[in-house]
Amino acid sequence: MKVSFPVAGEPDPAEAEAARQLFAGPVDFVKGVVAMDGLPPADRPEICFAGRSNVGKSSLINALTGRKGIARASNTPGRTQEINYFALGQRAYLVDLPGYGFAKAPVAVVKKWQELLKNYLAGRPTLRRAFCLIDSRHGIKPVDHEIMTLLDKSAVPFQVVLTKADKLGPNAIKPVLAQVEDELQKHPAAFPELVVTSSDKGQGIATLRAIIGGLD
Repeated sequence: MKVSFPVAGEPDPAEAEAARQLFAGPVDFVKGVVAMDGLPPADRPEICFAGRSNVGKSSLINALTGRKGIARASNTPGRTQEINYFALGQRAYLVDLPGYGFAKAPVAVVKKWQELLKNYLAGRPTLRRAFCLIDSRHGIKPVDHEIMTLLDKSAVPFQVVLTKADKLGPNAIKPVLAQVEDELQKHPAAFPELVVTSSDKGQGIATLRAIIGGLD
């Protein structure tokens, strides 16, 4: 039986306002982690963001928090080589994971941070949901399946967030949504709802804030 993956709609006004206030409050960089023993205490829920290098992770986190420079955005794929922790007040941690896939870095360095990424996803008990970022222009690629399969095996629910939607017209995104829906049939841990976003235009940001605000 095929699972449906509809696009999430706008939150109701009360949910949107509560989420806006949450993200308008303190959001602080905690630390960058280069090894599992450097992770902060698992004392609150964590929401992580994973995606191919240059998919727009940092830009999305900046848009969610309304702070232009809290996550470092770069045109150079693979710049983020750490697990970066941000405290959403006392409520939760937002976790920016190293980009996977292509990276302009030495092979040994790439291997080290990819291993850190996999160990984190497989072994963090307070991880409530992973948001897997997919570029709207390209859809799901084989390297994305590797991370999604790891999340399946680790029983970590993940939700696909399509980025850079402003680069496509309203009709051009339809085949991408169909491709993503078909590919997600392979992954039992996939949450049956998609979020379509544009960090530049603000599309989907209130929706994603409300989803995060609803996670305990």
